[in-house]
Amino acid sequence: MPITERQLVAILPGAAKVAAVFVPALNAAMNRYAIDQNALRMSAFIGQCGHESGELTRLVENLNYSAQGLANTWPSRYAIDPRAKEPKPNELAAKLARRPEAIANNAYANRNGNGPESSGDGWLYRGRGLVQVTGRANYVAAGTALALDLVRHPEHLELPWNACMSAAHFWSANGLNQLADARDTLAITKKINGGTKGLAERAALTARALAVLS
Repeated sequence: MPITERQLVAILPGAAKVAAVFVPALNAAMNRYAIDQNALRMSAFIGQCGHESGELTRLVENLNYSAQGLANTWPSRYAIDPRAKEPKPNELAAKLARRPEAIANNAYANRNGNGPESSGDGWLYRGRGLVQVTGRANYVAAGTALALDLVRHPEHLELPWNACMSAAHFWSANGLNQLADARDTLAITKKINGGTKGLAERAALTARALAVLS
């Protein structure tokens, strides 16, 4: 059940300028990982990918945070009191503010297969693709599945075809088809985001996609 360009734009109006490029890539990826077997899976996948990528317009993570943005996003690391209702940035947040490469290397050091801050892995393996593959270990896993050398060429995930394939691989590897069949947007969001950030928009895009695809 392939999606058409017209349907994609109806779901994600912001993708109008890139829809022609993404439609064949999305259809190939959804077919490869059995996402296209029913409208529930397709709508959940497109809704989640649409949220994560700014409606298919952003394929690499934006880490240009202010000090307050760092405190809000990673309070345990960049807030004076992580438990505060409105966290205040600490000295480290102030030092890193508006320095995307430094932020990536600090925030992602020694996580998901990355080396220490000095290795530069945080920046090299920052989030890319439709669902933001992040960290050396996840780049290795995606590269193995897709037969791509993403360790030496992480930027290949910024190409629409690879961005779609990596997202569909993540989807399948984490059992998200089954969660989509159960209409469990909350559980899908937690698998992708690690929390519930953007849940309302994810749910709204999924519902719009289901209406279009049904």
